[in-house]
Amino acid sequence: MARYTGPSCRLCRREGQKLFLKGERCYSTKCAMDKKSYAPGQHGQSRKKLSDYGHQLREKQKAKRFYGILETQFRNYFDKAAKKKGITGENLLIMLETRLDNAVFRMGFASSRKEARQLVLHGHFTVNGHKENIPSFAVKEGDVIKVKEKSTSSPKFKEIKDMSISVPAWITVDVDKLEGKVVAMPRREDIDTPVAEHLIVELYSK
Repeated sequence: MARYTGPSCRLCRREGQKLFLKGERCYSTKCAMDKKSYAPGQHGQSRKKLSDYGHQLREKQKAKRFYGILETQFRNYFDKAAKKKGITGENLLIMLETRLDNAVFRMGFASSRKEARQLVLHGHFTVNGHKENIPSFAVKEGDVIKVKEKSTSSPKFKEIKDMSISVPAWITVDVDKLEGKVVAMPRREDIDTPVAEHLIVELYSK
């Protein structure tokens, strides 16, 4: 399974904003963006004016990095979004938002999408009572995502019970039961990921 294995903080610096790829570290003084808010590399501090194509490319790269997806899979999501009824850009974000790893992150069961992906891969969650270890699994309205009984004793999940979790409107969470439910499909206004999806559509429509 292909995945990015380089430094996460380098991606944030390249996009010029925090992508919150390292969980709690991103909120601390150790965050690389607070120390070096310029792009990595020899010419990182020399700001250049971006062309229209450059802006479109950066938005696409930003979206990929927010959700931890590589180019081929991201393009497949776009092609599926374009075939669905509605606005292509919004369809794309909704499909990314309803990935299982993102839902786990949104429910507060992981401090970052990267950690959520790892927890799903290691089989710590069930969907509607069935073990699911595919991060890209698409959740739908009515699905119940729960921490496996054998995993509830893990220190990671014990900490969650003592936390106050803020979740988006399309899901609910029962912290005591370590489970969450998809009560509705997300709408564009429910998605706070700072991405200008229309620029991605323009890029792929050329």
